[in-house]
Amino acid sequence: MDIKTAISKLNEADDKLHAIEHALALIQWDGATGAPKKSVEGRAKTLSILTGEYYKTLVNDDFNELLSLLEDNKNELEYVILRKAEEFRNEYDKIAKIPVEIVTEYTEVQAKASAAWEDAKIKSDFSIFAPHLEKVIEFNKKFIELRGYTKHPYNTLLDDYEKGLTTDDLDEFFSELKNSIVPLVARIKESKVTINDDFIKKTYSTKKQEALNKKLLKSLGFNIDSGMMAESQHPFTTNFNRNDVRITTHYFENNLLSALYSTLHEGGHAIYEQNIGEELNFTSLGTGTSMGIHESQSRFFENIVGRSHSYIEYLYPIIKDAFPENFNDVTCEDLYEAANKSELSLIRTDADELTYSLHIMIRYEIEKLLFENKILVSDLPEIWNKKYEEYMGLTPQNDAEGILQDVHWSEGLFGYFPSYALGNAYASQFANKMKETIDFEKDLKQGNLENIREWLKENIHKYGKLLTPSEIIEKATGESLNAKYYIDYLEDKYSKIYNL
Repeated sequence: MDIKTAISKLNEADDKLHAIEHALALIQWDGATGAPKKSVEGRAKTLSILTGEYYKTLVNDDFNELLSLLEDNKNELEYVILRKAEEFRNEYDKIAKIPVEIVTEYTEVQAKASAAWEDAKIKSDFSIFAPHLEKVIEFNKKFIELRGYTKHPYNTLLDDYEKGLTTDDLDEFFSELKNSIVPLVARIKESKVTINDDFIKKTYSTKKQEALNKKLLKSLGFNIDSGMMAESQHPFTTNFNRNDVRITTHYFENNLLSALYSTLHEGGHAIYEQNIGEELNFTSLGTGTSMGIHESQSRFFENIVGRSHSYIEYLYPIIKDAFPENFNDVTCEDLYEAANKSELSLIRTDADELTYSLHIMIRYEIEKLLFENKILVSDLPEIWNKKYEEYMGLTPQNDAEGILQDVHWSEGLFGYFPSYALGNAYASQFANKMKETIDFEKDLKQGNLENIREWLKENIHKYGKLLTPSEIIEKATGESLNAKYYIDYLEDKYSKIYNL
Protein backbone atom coordinates (compact mmCIF):
# COMPACT_ATOMS: atom_id res chain seq x y z
CA MET A 1 0.00 0.00 0.00
CA ASP A 2 1.39 3.42 -0.91
CA ILE A 3 1.36 6.37 1.49
CA LYS A 4 -1.39 8.23 -0.35
CA THR A 5 -3.73 5.23 -0.06
CA ALA A 6 -2.78 4.75 3.60
CA ILE A 7 -3.64 8.38 4.39
CA SER A 8 -6.97 8.02 2.59
CA LYS A 9 -7.79 4.90 4.61
CA LEU A 10 -6.77 6.65 7.83
CA ASN A 11 -9.16 9.52 7.05
CA GLU A 12 -11.97 7.08 6.20
CA ALA A 13 -11.53 5.35 9.55
CA ASP A 14 -11.43 8.73 11.29
CA ASP A 15 -14.74 9.71 9.64
CA LYS A 16 -16.42 6.48 10.75
CA LEU A 17 -15.08 6.63 14.29
CA HIS A 18 -16.14 10.26 14.62
CA ALA A 19 -19.63 9.37 13.37
CA ILE A 20 -19.97 6.62 15.97
CA GLU A 21 -18.77 8.97 18.71
CA HIS A 22 -21.30 11.54 17.51
CA ALA A 23 -24.12 9.01 17.82
CA LEU A 24 -22.94 7.87 21.26
CA ALA A 25 -22.73 11.45 22.52
CA LEU A 26 -26.21 12.29 21.20
CA ILE A 27 -27.72 9.34 23.06
CA GLN A 28 -25.90 10.30 26.27
CA TRP A 29 -27.05 13.93 25.90
CA ASP A 30 -30.62 12.72 25.49
CA GLY A 31 -30.29 10.54 28.59
CA ALA A 32 -29.09 13.47 30.69
CA THR A 33 -31.55 16.08 29.45
CA GLY A 34 -34.98 14.50 29.46
CA ALA A 35 -35.21 10.97 28.06
CA PRO A 36 -38.03 8.91 29.64
CA LYS A 37 -37.04 7.15 32.85
CA LYS A 38 -37.86 3.72 31.44
CA SER A 39 -35.63 4.27 28.41
CA VAL A 40 -32.50 3.27 30.34
CA GLU A 41 -32.45 -0.38 29.26
CA GLY A 42 -32.84 0.39 25.56
CA ARG A 43 -30.34 3.25 25.71
CA ALA A 44 -27.79 1.06 27.47
CA LYS A 45 -28.19 -1.67 24.85
CA THR A 46 -27.79 0.76 21.95
CA LEU A 47 -24.72 2.35 23.56
CA SER A 48 -23.24 -1.10 24.07
CA ILE A 49 -23.71 -2.07 20.40
CA LEU A 50 -22.32 1.23 19.08
CA THR A 51 -19.32 0.95 21.39
CA GLY A 52 -18.69 -2.50 19.94
CA GLU A 53 -18.73 -1.02 16.44
CA TYR A 54 -16.24 1.65 17.52
CA TYR A 55 -13.99 -1.04 18.97
CA LYS A 56 -14.11 -3.21 15.83
CA THR A 57 -13.37 -0.24 13.57
CA LEU A 58 -10.33 0.74 15.61
CA VAL A 59 -8.99 -2.58 16.86
CA ASN A 60 -8.21 -4.93 13.98
CA ASP A 61 -5.12 -6.21 12.19
CA ASP A 62 -5.69 -4.07 9.10
CA PHE A 63 -5.83 -0.83 11.09
CA ASN A 64 -2.81 -1.84 13.15
CA GLU A 65 -0.83 -2.47 9.94
CA LEU A 66 -2.04 0.84 8.52
CA LEU A 67 -0.76 2.72 11.58
CA SER A 68 2.56 0.85 11.44
CA LEU A 69 3.01 1.78 7.77
CA LEU A 70 2.38 5.45 8.55
CA GLU A 71 4.75 5.32 11.53
CA ASP A 72 7.49 3.82 9.33
CA ASN A 73 7.05 6.69 6.89
CA LYS A 74 6.36 9.51 9.34
CA ASN A 75 8.90 11.82 7.73
CA GLU A 76 6.68 11.94 4.63
CA LEU A 77 3.53 12.92 6.54
CA GLU A 78 2.04 16.36 6.98
CA TYR A 79 1.87 17.35 10.65
CA VAL A 80 -1.92 16.97 10.94
CA ILE A 81 -1.78 13.41 9.54
CA LEU A 82 1.18 12.58 11.78
CA ARG A 83 -0.66 13.78 14.89
CA LYS A 84 -3.80 11.91 13.83
CA ALA A 85 -1.81 8.69 13.44
CA GLU A 86 -0.19 9.24 16.85
CA GLU A 87 -3.58 9.78 18.50
CA PHE A 88 -4.98 6.63 16.94
CA ARG A 89 -1.91 4.63 17.93
CA ASN A 90 -2.33 5.77 21.51
CA GLU A 91 -6.04 4.87 21.43
CA TYR A 92 -5.36 1.55 19.70
CA ASP A 93 -2.71 0.49 22.21
CA LYS A 94 -5.05 1.39 25.07
CA ILE A 95 -8.16 -0.36 23.76
CA ALA A 96 -6.60 -3.35 21.99
CA LYS A 97 -5.56 -4.81 25.34
CA ILE A 98 -9.20 -5.01 26.42
CA PRO A 99 -11.44 -7.69 24.82
CA VAL A 100 -14.43 -6.25 22.96
CA GLU A 101 -16.96 -8.14 25.08
CA ILE A 102 -15.61 -6.40 28.19
CA VAL A 103 -15.80 -2.99 26.51
CA THR A 104 -19.42 -3.45 25.40
CA GLU A 105 -20.49 -4.88 28.75
CA TYR A 106 -18.90 -1.94 30.55
CA THR A 107 -20.77 0.56 28.37
CA GLU A 108 -24.05 -1.02 29.40
CA VAL A 109 -23.02 -1.06 33.08
CA GLN A 110 -22.01 2.60 32.81
CA ALA A 111 -25.34 3.71 31.33
CA LYS A 112 -27.28 1.96 34.10
CA ALA A 113 -24.94 3.39 36.74
CA SER A 114 -25.59 6.95 35.50
CA ALA A 115 -29.35 6.46 35.76
CA ALA A 116 -28.98 4.87 39.21
CA TRP A 117 -26.83 7.77 40.43
CA GLU A 118 -29.44 10.31 39.37
CA ASP A 119 -32.18 8.36 41.16
CA ALA A 120 -29.98 7.92 44.25
CA LYS A 121 -29.11 11.61 44.39
CA ILE A 122 -32.74 12.70 44.13
CA LYS A 123 -33.63 10.28 46.96
CA SER A 124 -30.38 10.93 48.85
CA ASP A 125 -29.81 7.17 49.18
CA PHE A 126 -26.33 5.81 48.41
CA SER A 127 -27.57 2.21 48.65
CA ILE A 128 -29.38 2.66 45.30
CA PHE A 129 -26.13 3.57 43.57
CA ALA A 130 -23.62 1.44 45.50
CA PRO A 131 -24.01 -1.88 43.60
CA HIS A 132 -23.68 -0.06 40.27
CA LEU A 133 -20.60 1.82 41.47
CA GLU A 134 -19.01 -1.45 42.57
CA LYS A 135 -19.35 -2.77 39.03
CA VAL A 136 -17.93 0.41 37.48
CA ILE A 137 -14.91 0.30 39.79
CA GLU A 138 -14.29 -3.40 39.18
CA PHE A 139 -14.29 -2.80 35.44
CA ASN A 140 -11.78 0.03 35.83
CA LYS A 141 -9.54 -2.16 37.96
CA LYS A 142 -9.74 -4.80 35.24
CA PHE A 143 -8.79 -2.20 32.63
CA ILE A 144 -5.73 -1.24 34.67
CA GLU A 145 -4.76 -4.89 35.00
CA LEU A 146 -5.07 -5.44 31.23
CA ARG A 147 -3.37 -2.18 30.22
CA GLY A 148 -0.64 -2.32 32.82
CA TYR A 149 0.74 0.56 34.88
CA THR A 150 3.94 2.22 36.00
CA LYS A 151 4.60 2.66 39.75
CA HIS A 152 0.94 3.17 40.76
CA PRO A 153 -2.27 1.67 39.30
CA TYR A 154 -4.01 5.05 39.43
CA ASN A 155 -1.42 6.46 36.98
CA THR A 156 -3.07 4.56 34.12
CA LEU A 157 -6.35 6.39 34.73
CA LEU A 158 -4.68 9.79 35.22
CA ASP A 159 -2.93 9.38 31.88
CA ASP A 160 -6.29 9.20 30.08
CA TYR A 161 -7.10 12.79 31.09
CA GLU A 162 -3.67 14.42 31.31
CA LYS A 163 -1.00 12.60 29.33
CA GLY A 164 2.04 11.76 31.46
CA LEU A 165 0.53 12.91 34.76
CA THR A 166 1.40 10.71 37.75
CA THR A 167 0.53 10.44 41.43
CA ASP A 168 4.03 11.71 42.22
CA ASP A 169 3.30 14.88 40.23
CA LEU A 170 -0.06 15.36 41.91
CA ASP A 171 1.21 14.66 45.42
CA GLU A 172 3.76 17.46 44.94
CA PHE A 173 1.25 19.80 43.25
CA PHE A 174 -1.43 19.34 45.91
CA SER A 175 1.12 19.66 48.70
CA GLU A 176 2.17 23.04 47.29
CA LEU A 177 -1.46 24.19 47.08
CA LYS A 178 -2.32 22.86 50.54
CA ASN A 179 0.66 24.61 52.14
CA SER A 180 -0.58 27.91 50.71
CA ILE A 181 -4.36 27.57 50.84
CA VAL A 182 -4.81 26.17 54.35
CA PRO A 183 -2.94 29.03 56.08
CA LEU A 184 -4.81 31.59 53.95
CA VAL A 185 -8.16 30.03 54.92
CA ALA A 186 -7.08 30.19 58.58
CA ARG A 187 -6.22 33.90 58.26
CA ILE A 188 -9.61 34.59 56.70
CA LYS A 189 -11.28 32.85 59.64
CA GLU A 190 -9.52 35.32 61.93
CA SER A 191 -10.47 38.32 59.79
CA LYS A 192 -13.02 40.77 61.17
CA VAL A 193 -14.52 41.25 57.72
CA THR A 194 -17.96 39.70 57.37
CA ILE A 195 -19.75 39.26 54.06
CA ASN A 196 -23.52 39.17 53.89
CA ASP A 197 -24.79 37.13 50.94
CA ASP A 198 -28.37 36.65 52.16
CA PHE A 199 -29.73 38.44 49.09
CA ILE A 200 -28.38 35.61 46.90
CA LYS A 201 -30.68 33.19 48.76
CA LYS A 202 -33.89 35.09 48.11
CA THR A 203 -36.43 33.67 45.67
CA TYR A 204 -35.38 34.00 42.04
CA SER A 205 -37.73 32.84 39.30
CA THR A 206 -36.06 30.00 37.39
CA LYS A 207 -37.62 31.28 34.16
CA LYS A 208 -36.01 34.68 34.68
CA GLN A 209 -32.75 32.95 35.63
CA GLU A 210 -32.87 31.00 32.37
CA ALA A 211 -33.30 34.20 30.35
CA LEU A 212 -30.43 35.86 32.26
CA ASN A 213 -28.12 32.86 31.78
CA LYS A 214 -28.80 32.69 28.05
CA LYS A 215 -28.01 36.39 27.75
CA LEU A 216 -24.83 35.90 29.74
CA LEU A 217 -23.76 32.92 27.64
CA LYS A 218 -24.19 34.93 24.44
CA SER A 219 -22.15 37.81 25.87
CA LEU A 220 -19.25 35.40 26.48
CA GLY A 221 -19.11 34.78 22.74
CA PHE A 222 -20.95 31.46 22.63
CA ASN A 223 -22.36 31.01 19.12
CA ILE A 224 -25.98 29.93 19.61
CA ASP A 225 -26.19 28.89 15.93
CA SER A 226 -23.50 26.30 16.71
CA GLY A 227 -24.80 25.20 20.09
CA MET A 228 -27.56 25.15 22.65
CA MET A 229 -28.20 25.24 26.39
CA ALA A 230 -30.47 22.90 28.35
CA GLU A 231 -30.95 21.91 31.99
CA SER A 232 -29.70 18.76 33.72
CA GLN A 233 -29.19 17.44 37.23
CA HIS A 234 -25.46 18.11 36.95
CA PRO A 235 -24.16 20.82 34.54
CA PHE A 236 -21.95 19.56 31.71
CA THR A 237 -20.73 20.29 28.18
CA THR A 238 -20.76 17.93 25.22
CA ASN A 239 -19.30 18.60 21.80
CA PHE A 240 -20.16 16.71 18.63
CA ASN A 241 -18.09 19.04 16.45
CA ARG A 242 -17.19 22.75 16.45
CA ASN A 243 -20.59 23.54 14.92
CA ASP A 244 -22.60 21.62 17.53
CA VAL A 245 -21.50 22.25 21.11
CA ARG A 246 -24.09 21.92 23.88
CA ILE A 247 -24.08 22.84 27.53
CA THR A 248 -26.40 22.36 30.47
CA THR A 249 -26.86 24.22 33.73
CA HIS A 250 -29.07 23.69 36.78
CA TYR A 251 -31.31 26.36 38.31
CA PHE A 252 -32.00 26.74 42.03
CA GLU A 253 -34.83 29.05 43.03
CA ASN A 254 -32.99 30.13 46.18
CA ASN A 255 -29.45 30.43 44.85
CA LEU A 256 -28.96 32.98 42.09
CA LEU A 257 -25.22 32.47 41.66
CA SER A 258 -25.17 28.68 41.33
CA ALA A 259 -26.59 28.53 37.80
CA LEU A 260 -24.87 31.75 36.78
CA TYR A 261 -21.40 30.43 37.56
CA SER A 262 -22.22 26.98 36.19
CA THR A 263 -23.14 28.67 32.91
CA LEU A 264 -19.90 30.66 32.87
CA HIS A 265 -17.97 27.46 33.62
CA GLU A 266 -19.63 25.37 30.92
CA GLY A 267 -19.51 28.34 28.56
CA GLY A 268 -15.71 28.31 28.87
CA HIS A 269 -15.65 24.66 27.81
CA ALA A 270 -18.00 25.37 24.92
CA ILE A 271 -16.13 28.39 23.55
CA TYR A 272 -12.95 26.28 23.49
CA GLU A 273 -14.69 23.69 21.32
CA GLN A 274 -16.33 26.24 19.02
CA ASN A 275 -12.97 27.93 18.36
CA ILE A 276 -11.06 24.81 17.31
CA GLY A 277 -9.54 25.18 13.84
CA GLU A 278 -11.92 24.51 10.95
CA GLU A 279 -9.43 22.12 9.35
CA LEU A 280 -9.67 19.86 12.42
CA ASN A 281 -13.47 19.69 12.43
CA PHE A 282 -14.99 16.19 12.22
CA THR A 283 -11.60 14.61 13.03
CA SER A 284 -10.04 12.93 16.05
CA LEU A 285 -7.98 16.10 16.60
CA GLY A 286 -11.00 18.41 16.66
CA THR A 287 -11.42 18.64 20.43
CA GLY A 288 -9.58 19.93 23.50
CA THR A 289 -6.09 18.57 24.04
CA SER A 290 -6.61 17.45 27.67
CA MET A 291 -9.02 17.79 30.56
CA GLY A 292 -6.56 20.00 32.45
CA ILE A 293 -6.39 22.49 29.57
CA HIS A 294 -10.15 22.19 29.08
CA GLU A 295 -10.77 22.95 32.75
CA SER A 296 -8.43 25.92 32.49
CA GLN A 297 -10.88 27.46 30.04
CA SER A 298 -13.96 26.80 32.15
CA ARG A 299 -12.30 28.02 35.35
CA PHE A 300 -10.91 31.04 33.50
CA PHE A 301 -14.37 32.23 32.46
CA GLU A 302 -16.03 31.19 35.72
CA ASN A 303 -13.51 32.74 38.11
CA ILE A 304 -10.82 34.93 36.60
CA VAL A 305 -13.40 36.65 34.41
CA GLY A 306 -16.72 35.97 36.14
CA ARG A 307 -15.67 36.68 39.72
CA SER A 308 -13.41 39.62 38.94
CA HIS A 309 -14.38 43.04 40.27
CA SER A 310 -14.23 44.51 36.76
CA TYR A 311 -16.60 41.97 35.21
CA ILE A 312 -19.03 42.22 38.11
CA GLU A 313 -19.18 45.98 37.48
CA TYR A 314 -20.48 45.04 34.03
CA LEU A 315 -22.72 42.24 35.33
CA TYR A 316 -24.31 44.10 38.25
CA PRO A 317 -26.75 46.34 36.30
CA ILE A 318 -27.80 43.38 34.12
CA ILE A 319 -28.72 41.30 37.16
CA LYS A 320 -30.36 44.26 38.88
CA ASP A 321 -32.50 44.86 35.80
CA ALA A 322 -33.56 41.18 35.78
CA PHE A 323 -34.35 41.04 39.51
CA PRO A 324 -35.04 44.62 40.70
CA GLU A 325 -37.16 43.45 43.64
CA ASN A 326 -34.20 41.53 45.13
CA PHE A 327 -31.50 44.08 44.30
CA ASN A 328 -33.11 47.28 45.66
CA ASP A 329 -30.58 47.62 48.47
CA VAL A 330 -27.74 45.64 46.89
CA THR A 331 -24.65 47.47 45.64
CA CYS A 332 -22.09 46.33 43.09
CA GLU A 333 -19.62 45.85 45.94
CA ASP A 334 -22.15 43.65 47.74
CA LEU A 335 -22.43 41.44 44.67
CA TYR A 336 -18.65 41.23 44.25
CA GLU A 337 -18.14 40.22 47.87
CA ALA A 338 -20.99 37.68 47.75
CA ALA A 339 -19.56 36.12 44.58
CA ASN A 340 -16.16 35.80 46.26
CA LYS A 341 -17.16 34.97 49.82
CA SER A 342 -14.77 32.38 51.19
CA GLU A 343 -16.66 29.85 53.22
CA LEU A 344 -15.90 26.22 53.87
CA SER A 345 -18.74 24.25 52.32
CA LEU A 346 -19.85 20.72 51.53
CA ILE A 347 -20.66 21.15 47.84
CA ARG A 348 -17.79 21.25 45.35
CA THR A 349 -19.67 23.04 42.55
CA ASP A 350 -20.66 25.85 44.91
CA ALA A 351 -17.21 26.20 46.48
CA ASP A 352 -15.33 29.48 46.31
CA GLU A 353 -12.07 29.73 44.42
CA LEU A 354 -9.97 29.52 47.54
CA THR A 355 -11.41 26.34 49.04
CA TYR A 356 -12.27 24.61 45.74
CA SER A 357 -9.00 22.70 45.53
CA LEU A 358 -9.62 21.20 48.97
CA HIS A 359 -12.66 19.44 47.49
CA ILE A 360 -10.48 18.08 44.69
CA MET A 361 -7.85 16.84 47.15
CA ILE A 362 -10.50 14.84 49.01
CA ARG A 363 -11.65 13.12 45.82
CA TYR A 364 -8.08 12.49 44.71
CA GLU A 365 -7.20 10.84 48.00
CA ILE A 366 -10.33 8.66 47.95
CA GLU A 367 -9.75 7.55 44.36
CA LYS A 368 -6.16 6.60 45.17
CA LEU A 369 -7.37 4.51 48.11
CA LEU A 370 -9.95 2.76 45.92
CA PHE A 371 -7.38 1.71 43.34
CA GLU A 372 -4.86 0.71 45.98
CA ASN A 373 -7.58 -1.70 47.19
CA LYS A 374 -7.45 -0.13 50.64
CA ILE A 375 -11.16 0.66 50.88
CA LEU A 376 -14.48 -0.78 49.67
CA VAL A 377 -17.47 0.92 48.09
CA SER A 378 -19.41 0.28 51.29
CA ASP A 379 -16.80 2.36 53.15
CA LEU A 380 -17.20 5.42 50.90
CA PRO A 381 -19.90 7.42 52.75
CA GLU A 382 -18.02 7.14 56.04
CA ILE A 383 -14.62 7.93 54.51
CA TRP A 384 -16.06 10.85 52.55
CA ASN A 385 -17.62 12.30 55.71
CA LYS A 386 -14.41 11.86 57.70
CA LYS A 387 -12.34 13.64 55.08
CA TYR A 388 -14.79 16.55 54.96
CA GLU A 389 -14.53 16.78 58.73
CA GLU A 390 -10.73 16.74 58.44
CA TYR A 391 -10.39 19.28 55.60
CA MET A 392 -13.44 21.46 56.16
CA GLY A 393 -14.59 20.88 59.72
CA LEU A 394 -17.96 19.97 58.20
CA THR A 395 -19.97 16.75 58.04
CA PRO A 396 -22.59 16.04 55.34
CA GLN A 397 -26.07 15.58 56.75
CA ASN A 398 -27.17 13.25 53.94
CA ASP A 399 -25.83 11.33 50.95
CA ALA A 400 -26.96 13.93 48.39
CA GLU A 401 -24.70 16.63 49.86
CA GLY A 402 -21.99 14.06 50.53
CA ILE A 403 -20.91 11.01 48.58
CA LEU A 404 -23.58 11.43 45.87
CA GLN A 405 -22.96 15.05 44.94
CA ASP A 406 -20.88 14.36 41.79
CA VAL A 407 -21.90 12.51 38.61
CA HIS A 408 -18.33 11.57 37.64
CA TRP A 409 -17.97 8.16 39.28
CA SER A 410 -21.22 6.93 37.77
CA GLU A 411 -19.65 7.58 34.35
CA GLY A 412 -16.38 5.87 35.28
CA LEU A 413 -14.42 9.14 35.23
CA PHE A 414 -11.78 8.11 37.75
CA GLY A 415 -8.67 10.26 37.39
CA TYR A 416 -10.71 13.21 36.08
CA PHE A 417 -11.05 15.30 39.25
CA PRO A 418 -7.38 16.42 39.46
CA SER A 419 -7.97 18.15 36.11
CA TYR A 420 -10.05 20.81 37.89
CA ALA A 421 -7.19 21.83 40.16
CA LEU A 422 -4.69 21.72 37.29
CA GLY A 423 -7.14 23.85 35.30
CA ASN A 424 -7.11 26.54 38.00
CA ALA A 425 -3.33 26.71 37.86
CA TYR A 426 -3.22 26.75 34.04
CA ALA A 427 -5.90 29.48 33.94
CA SER A 428 -3.96 31.80 36.27
CA GLN A 429 -0.80 31.31 34.23
CA PHE A 430 -2.63 32.09 30.97
CA ALA A 431 -4.23 35.20 32.50
CA ASN A 432 -0.89 36.47 33.77
CA LYS A 433 0.60 36.23 30.27
CA MET A 434 -2.50 37.64 28.56
CA LYS A 435 -2.36 40.82 30.64
CA GLU A 436 0.99 41.71 29.05
CA THR A 437 -0.77 42.57 25.79
CA ILE A 438 -4.45 43.12 26.68
CA ASP A 439 -6.08 45.86 28.77
CA PHE A 440 -7.79 43.11 30.73
CA GLU A 441 -9.64 45.12 33.36
CA LYS A 442 -10.92 47.75 30.90
CA ASP A 443 -12.34 45.06 28.60
CA LEU A 444 -14.04 43.26 31.50
CA LYS A 445 -15.67 46.44 32.80
CA GLN A 446 -17.21 46.93 29.36
CA GLY A 447 -18.21 43.27 29.08
CA ASN A 448 -16.12 43.17 25.92
CA LEU A 449 -14.43 39.78 25.77
CA GLU A 450 -13.41 39.90 22.12
CA ASN A 451 -9.69 40.54 22.76
CA ILE A 452 -9.59 37.89 25.48
CA ARG A 453 -11.35 35.29 23.32
CA GLU A 454 -9.02 36.03 20.41
CA TRP A 455 -5.94 35.55 22.62
CA LEU A 456 -7.30 32.23 23.86
CA LYS A 457 -8.20 31.16 20.34
CA GLU A 458 -4.80 31.98 18.90
CA ASN A 459 -2.77 30.51 21.76
CA ILE A 460 -4.92 27.53 22.82
CA HIS A 461 -8.24 26.84 21.15
CA LYS A 462 -7.41 26.62 17.46
CA TYR A 463 -4.86 23.86 17.99
CA GLY A 464 -7.30 21.25 19.27
CA LYS A 465 -5.19 18.15 19.84
CA LEU A 466 -2.43 19.20 17.47
CA LEU A 467 -0.39 20.26 20.51
CA THR A 468 0.00 18.45 23.82
CA PRO A 469 -0.86 20.17 27.15
CA SER A 470 2.83 20.81 27.87
CA GLU A 471 3.33 22.25 24.37
CA ILE A 472 0.29 24.51 24.81
CA ILE A 473 1.43 25.94 28.15
CA GLU A 474 5.01 26.43 26.91
CA LYS A 475 3.90 28.08 23.67
CA ALA A 476 1.32 30.35 25.32
CA THR A 477 3.32 31.46 28.37
CA GLY A 478 6.96 30.65 27.67
CA GLU A 479 7.29 28.25 30.61
CA SER A 480 5.97 24.96 31.95
CA LEU A 481 3.13 24.69 34.47
CA ASN A 482 3.90 26.89 37.46
CA ALA A 483 1.46 26.85 40.42
CA LYS A 484 2.99 30.12 41.67
CA TYR A 485 0.65 32.21 39.50
CA TYR A 486 -2.46 30.55 40.96
CA ILE A 487 -1.19 30.86 44.54
CA ASP A 488 -0.24 34.52 44.05
CA TYR A 489 -3.62 35.24 42.45
CA LEU A 490 -5.49 33.76 45.42
CA GLU A 491 -3.27 35.48 47.97
CA ASP A 492 -3.66 38.88 46.32
CA LYS A 493 -7.40 38.63 45.75
CA TYR A 494 -8.46 37.32 49.14
CA SER A 495 -6.05 39.49 51.09
CA LYS A 496 -7.79 42.53 49.60
CA ILE A 497 -11.32 41.21 50.16
CA TYR A 498 -10.66 40.29 53.79
CA ASN A 499 -8.18 43.07 54.66
CA LEU A 500 -5.50 40.57 55.64
